[in-house]
Amino acid sequence: MPEPNDTGRRLEGKVAVITGASRGLGRAFAKLLAQEGARCVLIARTVGALEELDDEICAAGGHKPLLVPLDLTQLEAIDALGAALNERYGTLDLLIAAAGSLGTLSPVGHYKPNIWEDTLRLNLTANWRLLRSLDPLLRQGEGGSAFFVTCGRPPEGEAFWGLYHASKAGLEELVRSYAVENRKFKLRANLFAPPPFRSALRTLAFPGEDEQRLPGPERVAAACLPYLLPSDTRSGEIIKIDL
Repeated sequence: MPEPNDTGRRLEGKVAVITGASRGLGRAFAKLLAQEGARCVLIARTVGALEELDDEICAAGGHKPLLVPLDLTQLEAIDALGAALNERYGTLDLLIAAAGSLGTLSPVGHYKPNIWEDTLRLNLTANWRLLRSLDPLLRQGEGGSAFFVTCGRPPEGEAFWGLYHASKAGLEELVRSYAVENRKFKLRANLFAPPPFRSALRTLAFPGEDEQRLPGPERVAAACLPYLLPSDTRSGEIIKIDL
């Protein structure tokens, strides 16, 4: 069971689930939350990258994380996650859903059905299954917090981005509905909309861009931290992150 906070670390004793934890923004969140004392449950497909992250967290003095090698597009596997975490921890304080896919940039009429379905499955459906699986744990005690990574979208639309933006628009409505449904609890649900930053997804979308001119994921995670702390009470918001 989590211990009381007597270390000065702001998330000591909290349990945090992080998806997409093996690289990019998910990895940055994992290291930051572990530095603040959270017991992290790290979800990603790549076992080797998770093990490397485990070593880094422990070497920096963080609690040893729980590694969950999981492909989030295998939706049935998500369903068992809540029961397993309940048995191990009995609570859940934070969910940070950073896993996502660009799919492909294409005219709307040219998307291949499998690319369309796979992108929606990861960016939207997997996040619904996470909420469905973890909802009982998030509602326990003082209430947990769930955060999802979205993107800034031009109001007039953007050519070739229809699939990615559709998946994020669906995610935003899902999360905001979830927030409204849980107003009578202390459970919070929000979305982060960061500015452009260095990531594998960004490189796929803009292969000729000088990525060194962009902030790294560590800066984005650090800017998000105040919203992750128990003292913040907002819910149902798309939080634009300024760097």
